[in-house]
Amino acid sequence: MLLPLSLLFVGAVLTLNGLWMMNRISDREIVVINLATAFITGTVAVLTMAGADTPGAVKGAALTLLFSLTYLWVGMNRLTGSDGRGLGWFSLFVAITVLPEAVVTLRHAGDPMTLWLGLCWAGWAGLWFLYFLLLALGRPLEKTAAAATLASGVFTAWMPALAMLYA
Repeated sequence: MLLPLSLLFVGAVLTLNGLWMMNRISDREIVVINLATAFITGTVAVLTMAGADTPGAVKGAALTLLFSLTYLWVGMNRLTGSDGRGLGWFSLFVAITVLPEAVVTLRHAGDPMTLWLGLCWAGWAGLWFLYFLLLALGRPLEKTAAAATLASGVFTAWMPALAMLYA
């Protein structure tokens, strides 16, 4: 029920973070969308957990909180001037954590929506792994990570959110 809300803001934050990584948005300005999205998706996860009556609902909330904490961390790094190495290592943790979700979802994809969701999880796992390489290991992948972030924002979240909101 709240998926389109979360996806809309994830789409906004990923799209804007991609533009920020391309130096089109300042460090100070990008804080707003990251903290707002962390709050919105965190609230959705807490509401989901409050009504969770299945392990699947708890898993959905837990996975959503991985997004929330990522955006909170990006916002806080911009506020504090941190170098992002801690976020990079957290990104490796997240990439490893969500990869099984991609595999399981793709294995059981019996309809286009489930296939799309499995591909999204695979894309998000790859994106978080890119952040690990960039932030924790210092690999020169700024342009690749920026383009992947922007594309992920548009195609895995923003456009699907609009489709769900206007369906």
